[in-house]
Amino acid sequence: MLGTRLSEHLQDLLLDNDVLEDFLRQLSDLAAEFAAAETGRPVVCSVRVARRRRPLALAADDTDARVLDRLQDDVGEGPGLEAQQSGLAVLVPDTTMDPRWRRYQRAAAQRGNRSIFAVSLLADPDAAATLTFLSTSPEAFDDGAVAACGAFAVRAARVTRLAVRFDAARGVNRDLLMAMRSRTEINLATGILMAQSRCSQSEAFALLAKVSNTRNVKLRIVAEEILRRFDGGPAATAFSA
Repeated sequence: MLGTRLSEHLQDLLLDNDVLEDFLRQLSDLAAEFAAAETGRPVVCSVRVARRRRPLALAADDTDARVLDRLQDDVGEGPGLEAQQSGLAVLVPDTTMDPRWRRYQRAAAQRGNRSIFAVSLLADPDAAATLTFLSTSPEAFDDGAVAACGAFAVRAARVTRLAVRFDAARGVNRDLLMAMRSRTEINLATGILMAQSRCSQSEAFALLAKVSNTRNVKLRIVAEEILRRFDGGPAATAFSA
Protein backbone atom coordinates (compact mmCIF):
# COMPACT_ATOMS: atom_id res chain seq x y z
CA MET A 1 0.00 0.00 0.00
CA LEU A 2 2.93 2.32 0.56
CA GLY A 3 3.88 4.39 -2.42
CA THR A 4 1.80 6.15 -5.01
CA ARG A 5 -1.56 4.69 -3.96
CA LEU A 6 -1.10 5.71 -0.33
CA SER A 7 0.09 9.20 -1.24
CA GLU A 8 -2.90 9.66 -3.53
CA HIS A 9 -5.26 8.41 -0.81
CA LEU A 10 -3.81 10.86 1.70
CA GLN A 11 -4.12 13.72 -0.79
CA ASP A 12 -7.76 12.78 -1.38
CA LEU A 13 -8.40 13.03 2.36
CA LEU A 14 -7.02 16.55 2.31
CA LEU A 15 -9.05 17.59 -0.73
CA ASP A 16 -12.28 16.05 0.56
CA ASN A 17 -12.22 17.68 4.01
CA ASP A 18 -12.48 21.43 4.60
CA VAL A 19 -12.47 21.04 8.39
CA LEU A 20 -9.19 20.05 10.05
CA GLU A 21 -10.85 17.74 12.57
CA ASP A 22 -12.63 15.86 9.77
CA PHE A 23 -9.32 15.34 7.97
CA LEU A 24 -7.67 14.11 11.18
CA ARG A 25 -10.50 11.69 11.87
CA GLN A 26 -10.22 10.10 8.44
CA LEU A 27 -6.44 10.06 8.77
CA SER A 28 -6.74 8.10 12.03
CA ASP A 29 -9.09 5.64 10.33
CA LEU A 30 -6.63 5.10 7.47
CA ALA A 31 -3.66 4.80 9.85
CA ALA A 32 -5.44 2.18 11.98
CA GLU A 33 -6.37 0.17 8.92
CA PHE A 34 -2.83 0.32 7.60
CA ALA A 35 -1.21 -0.65 10.93
CA ALA A 36 -3.64 -3.52 11.47
CA ALA A 37 -2.69 -4.92 8.07
CA GLU A 38 1.02 -4.60 8.87
CA THR A 39 0.85 -6.13 12.35
CA GLY A 40 -1.87 -8.67 11.72
CA ARG A 41 -3.50 -7.48 14.96
CA PRO A 42 -6.22 -5.01 15.90
CA VAL A 43 -4.89 -1.44 16.03
CA VAL A 44 -6.57 1.85 16.87
CA CYS A 45 -5.14 5.33 16.28
CA SER A 46 -5.34 8.90 17.46
CA VAL A 47 -4.00 12.09 15.90
CA ARG A 48 -3.35 15.32 17.79
CA VAL A 49 -2.46 18.77 16.51
CA ALA A 50 -1.30 21.35 19.05
CA ARG A 51 -1.15 24.93 17.77
CA ARG A 52 -0.09 28.19 19.36
CA ARG A 53 -3.08 30.18 20.62
CA ARG A 54 -5.51 27.63 19.19
CA PRO A 55 -7.47 24.78 20.80
CA LEU A 56 -6.02 21.28 20.59
CA ALA A 57 -7.32 19.41 17.54
CA LEU A 58 -7.78 15.73 18.39
CA ALA A 59 -9.30 12.87 16.44
CA ALA A 60 -9.35 9.08 16.78
CA ASP A 61 -10.95 6.05 15.21
CA ASP A 62 -11.78 4.64 18.65
CA THR A 63 -13.20 6.10 21.86
CA ASP A 64 -10.47 4.61 24.07
CA ALA A 65 -7.75 6.01 21.80
CA ARG A 66 -9.29 9.46 22.07
CA VAL A 67 -9.68 9.24 25.85
CA LEU A 68 -6.07 8.11 26.30
CA ASP A 69 -4.73 10.85 24.06
CA ARG A 70 -6.66 13.46 26.01
CA LEU A 71 -5.50 11.89 29.28
CA GLN A 72 -1.92 12.83 28.43
CA ASP A 73 -2.81 16.51 28.79
CA ASP A 74 -4.49 15.86 32.14
CA VAL A 75 -1.57 13.94 33.66
CA GLY A 76 1.16 15.77 31.74
CA GLU A 77 2.84 12.65 30.38
CA GLY A 78 2.58 9.93 27.76
CA PRO A 79 4.20 8.61 24.58
CA GLY A 80 2.27 10.98 22.33
CA LEU A 81 3.41 14.01 24.30
CA GLU A 82 6.95 12.65 24.35
CA ALA A 83 6.92 12.26 20.57
CA GLN A 84 5.42 15.74 20.19
CA GLN A 85 8.03 17.37 22.39
CA SER A 86 11.07 15.44 21.15
CA GLY A 87 10.12 14.99 17.50
CA LEU A 88 11.23 11.36 17.82
CA ALA A 89 9.28 8.12 17.52
CA VAL A 90 8.35 6.48 20.83
CA LEU A 91 7.76 2.73 21.22
CA VAL A 92 6.09 1.03 24.19
CA PRO A 93 6.41 -2.75 23.76
CA ASP A 94 4.22 -3.54 26.78
CA THR A 95 2.32 -1.01 28.89
CA THR A 96 2.31 -3.41 31.86
CA MET A 97 6.11 -3.62 31.89
CA ASP A 98 7.28 -0.17 30.78
CA PRO A 99 8.23 2.08 33.76
CA ARG A 100 7.81 5.38 31.89
CA TRP A 101 4.76 7.64 32.32
CA ARG A 102 3.29 5.43 35.06
CA ARG A 103 -0.09 7.13 35.31
CA TYR A 104 -0.66 7.03 31.58
CA GLN A 105 0.64 3.47 31.22
CA ARG A 106 -1.62 2.28 34.02
CA ALA A 107 -4.67 3.83 32.36
CA ALA A 108 -3.72 2.40 28.97
CA ALA A 109 -3.23 -1.09 30.38
CA GLN A 110 -6.53 -0.93 32.27
CA ARG A 111 -8.28 -0.20 28.99
CA GLY A 112 -6.62 -3.21 27.39
CA ASN A 113 -3.99 -1.39 25.34
CA ARG A 114 -0.74 -3.31 25.70
CA SER A 115 1.58 -1.80 23.08
CA ILE A 116 1.90 1.71 21.68
CA PHE A 117 3.85 3.40 18.90
CA ALA A 118 3.79 7.20 18.68
CA VAL A 119 5.44 9.24 15.95
CA SER A 120 5.73 12.95 15.23
CA LEU A 121 3.97 14.20 12.09
CA LEU A 122 4.75 17.88 12.41
CA ALA A 123 7.16 19.92 14.51
CA ASP A 124 6.85 23.51 13.29
CA PRO A 125 7.34 26.51 15.59
CA ASP A 126 3.59 27.21 15.63
CA ALA A 127 2.21 23.68 15.37
CA ALA A 128 3.02 20.11 16.37
CA ALA A 129 1.22 16.94 15.32
CA THR A 130 1.50 13.38 16.57
CA LEU A 131 0.11 10.05 15.36
CA THR A 132 -0.31 7.30 17.97
CA PHE A 133 -0.95 3.61 17.24
CA LEU A 134 -2.32 1.38 20.02
CA SER A 135 -2.81 -2.39 20.07
CA THR A 136 -4.37 -4.79 22.56
CA SER A 137 -1.48 -7.18 21.87
CA PRO A 138 1.88 -6.78 23.66
CA GLU A 139 4.85 -6.24 21.33
CA ALA A 140 2.54 -5.75 18.37
CA PHE A 141 4.97 -3.31 16.77
CA ASP A 142 8.05 -5.31 15.83
CA ASP A 143 10.88 -3.87 13.74
CA GLY A 144 8.98 -4.40 10.50
CA ALA A 145 5.78 -2.81 11.80
CA VAL A 146 7.69 0.13 13.25
CA ALA A 147 9.42 0.72 9.92
CA ALA A 148 6.16 0.48 7.99
CA CYS A 149 4.21 2.74 10.36
CA GLY A 150 7.11 5.19 10.33
CA ALA A 151 7.03 5.25 6.53
CA PHE A 152 3.27 5.82 6.65
CA ALA A 153 3.85 8.72 9.04
CA VAL A 154 6.37 10.33 6.67
CA ARG A 155 3.77 10.45 3.92
CA ALA A 156 1.00 11.48 6.30
CA ALA A 157 3.19 14.29 7.64
CA ARG A 158 3.23 16.04 4.27
CA VAL A 159 -0.53 16.31 3.95
CA THR A 160 -0.97 17.04 7.66
CA ARG A 161 1.32 20.04 7.31
CA LEU A 162 -0.80 21.28 4.41
CA ALA A 163 -4.03 20.64 6.33
CA VAL A 164 -2.77 22.66 9.29
CA ARG A 165 -1.66 25.52 7.04
CA PHE A 166 -4.97 25.54 5.16
CA ASP A 167 -6.84 25.63 8.47
CA ALA A 168 -4.66 28.52 9.66
CA ALA A 169 -5.37 30.42 6.44
CA ARG A 170 -9.11 29.83 6.82
CA GLY A 171 -8.85 31.08 10.40
CA VAL A 172 -7.16 34.27 9.25
CA ASN A 173 -9.89 34.78 6.66
CA ARG A 174 -12.59 34.25 9.29
CA ASP A 175 -10.90 36.75 11.60
CA LEU A 176 -10.64 39.30 8.80
CA LEU A 177 -14.30 38.88 7.87
CA MET A 178 -15.32 39.28 11.51
CA ALA A 179 -13.16 42.39 11.83
CA MET A 180 -14.66 43.85 8.65
CA ARG A 181 -18.15 43.05 9.86
CA SER A 182 -17.47 44.64 13.25
CA ARG A 183 -15.99 47.74 11.60
CA THR A 184 -19.05 48.06 9.35
CA GLU A 185 -21.47 47.69 12.25
CA ILE A 186 -19.59 50.24 14.34
CA ASN A 187 -19.51 52.71 11.43
CA LEU A 188 -23.24 52.28 10.81
CA ALA A 189 -24.06 52.72 14.48
CA THR A 190 -21.89 55.83 14.63
CA GLY A 191 -23.76 57.25 11.63
CA ILE A 192 -27.10 56.57 13.28
CA LEU A 193 -26.05 58.40 16.44
CA MET A 194 -24.70 61.31 14.39
CA ALA A 195 -28.05 61.68 12.60
CA GLN A 196 -30.19 61.30 15.69
CA SER A 197 -28.10 63.36 18.10
CA ARG A 198 -26.83 65.90 15.54
CA CYS A 199 -23.29 65.38 16.73
CA SER A 200 -19.94 64.87 15.07
CA GLN A 201 -18.44 61.51 14.19
CA SER A 202 -15.91 61.74 17.02
CA GLU A 203 -18.65 62.61 19.53
CA ALA A 204 -20.81 59.69 18.37
CA PHE A 205 -17.90 57.28 18.59
CA ALA A 206 -17.03 58.61 22.05
CA LEU A 207 -20.60 57.86 23.15
CA LEU A 208 -20.31 54.31 21.83
CA ALA A 209 -17.01 53.85 23.65
CA LYS A 210 -18.46 55.22 26.89
CA VAL A 211 -21.38 52.80 26.81
CA SER A 212 -19.00 49.94 25.95
CA ASN A 213 -16.75 50.73 28.91
CA THR A 214 -19.60 51.32 31.35
CA ARG A 215 -21.36 48.09 30.48
CA ASN A 216 -18.08 46.18 30.10
CA VAL A 217 -19.10 44.78 26.73
CA LYS A 218 -17.37 44.92 23.38
CA LEU A 219 -17.91 47.93 21.18
CA ARG A 220 -19.32 45.65 18.49
CA ILE A 221 -22.05 44.45 20.84
CA VAL A 222 -23.12 48.02 21.56
CA ALA A 223 -23.17 48.75 17.83
CA GLU A 224 -25.30 45.66 17.14
CA GLU A 225 -27.79 46.80 19.78
CA ILE A 226 -28.12 50.18 18.12
CA LEU A 227 -28.65 48.56 14.72
CA ARG A 228 -31.33 46.22 16.11
CA ARG A 229 -33.17 49.17 17.64
CA PHE A 230 -32.87 51.11 14.42
CA ASP A 231 -34.16 48.20 12.31
CA GLY A 232 -37.06 47.62 14.71
CA GLY A 233 -38.32 51.20 14.66
CA PRO A 234 -37.38 54.63 15.94
CA ALA A 235 -34.32 54.28 18.10
CA ALA A 236 -33.57 56.29 21.22
CA THR A 237 -31.40 59.30 20.56
CA ALA A 238 -29.18 58.57 23.55
CA PHE A 239 -27.99 55.58 25.52
CA SER A 240 -27.91 55.47 29.25
CA ALA A 241 -24.36 54.93 30.41
